[in-house]
Amino acid sequence: MRGVVFRGDRKLDILTFDDPVPGPDDAIIEMKASGLCGSDLKFYREGVHKTLRTLGFRDLVASGYQETDPIIAGHEPCGVVVEVGSNVDKKAFKPGDRVMVFHYEGCRYCPHCQTGWTQMCEHGSTLFGLNGHGGHADYMKVPVSSLVHLPDEISFTGGAAISCGIGTAYGALVRLDLSARDTLAVFGLGPVGMSAVQFGAAMGARVIAVDIVADRVNRAAEFGASELIDASQHDPVEKILALTGGKGASRTMDCAGHSVARQQAVRSAARWGKVAFVGVSGDVTLNVTPDVILKQLTIIGSHTFSIVGQADCARFVADHGVDLDKHYGRLWSLDEAEEAYRDLDSQSGSKTAIVF
Repeated sequence: MRGVVFRGDRKLDILTFDDPVPGPDDAIIEMKASGLCGSDLKFYREGVHKTLRTLGFRDLVASGYQETDPIIAGHEPCGVVVEVGSNVDKKAFKPGDRVMVFHYEGCRYCPHCQTGWTQMCEHGSTLFGLNGHGGHADYMKVPVSSLVHLPDEISFTGGAAISCGIGTAYGALVRLDLSARDTLAVFGLGPVGMSAVQFGAAMGARVIAVDIVADRVNRAAEFGASELIDASQHDPVEKILALTGGKGASRTMDCAGHSVARQQAVRSAARWGKVAFVGVSGDVTLNVTPDVILKQLTIIGSHTFSIVGQADCARFVADHGVDLDKHYGRLWSLDEAEEAYRDLDSQSGSKTAIVF
């Protein structure tokens, strides 16, 4: 089979690998869609091994890899089961099942793993596409414990999107306990932020969409935003306060990962409000007494989702008819992976994927 490997310095190769063989507790997935995620750009620009050292992931050598071993990229995999190991109960997963892959694997026994948060494993986690082979290949071997059934109502590209970026937005809204009573302000309208707008509207909330790129702001109306704020032209804090009668938004999310957007998400939040930091880069400086303490504010960090949350997200999408494919721009073949990542690196804003 073939697979995409990041070399760093914005270079990648498509290499030939042996077709995977399942262990007793594994499944082999024939890939149908493998999403490209903005967080892949760090691996694409810096290379896998440097990124592992920077982020503090479990060393590849401890996982049985050497520094020179190629790792197949892609952490938003979705496809069809073609083979399962001898220990796998076919009542759970069998050949022909449509599945998403929860893109982390842990020890399966610590408290975090047992509650579905394997990315927080006390003994070190595997992130498929970084320190374990990912989905940018014809086939993928995964522990069956990392599989999530894909409802028939959802396309393979929709399932790939749920497997990281779009699922991350849903997970943060669940952490915020969002309801139809709320006004939600979303800062940063890349794929994660735009998904938060779409899910927030589907949950019945009034949604205010904020970005510094006019095209993204205008497009947010298509995803259900009630009000649009171009932060390059207006102070979003002042605009949100004006739109809410001076109260502020009861729920806010930073999906930009930028210090200014984080400050604005906090300052525009209402008293007793909740704020989620979702963007994974940057820092923030707050005037803690007026911005947080006197407002009785709750600030949470929301890192992706659990495997239970991924299944819950898929069920919500299916039950509410949420159109995830409208997030996608151009789709690519495996042979076009180099062009696909150049396009992603240009920050065009649309979701994209390799399809098989």
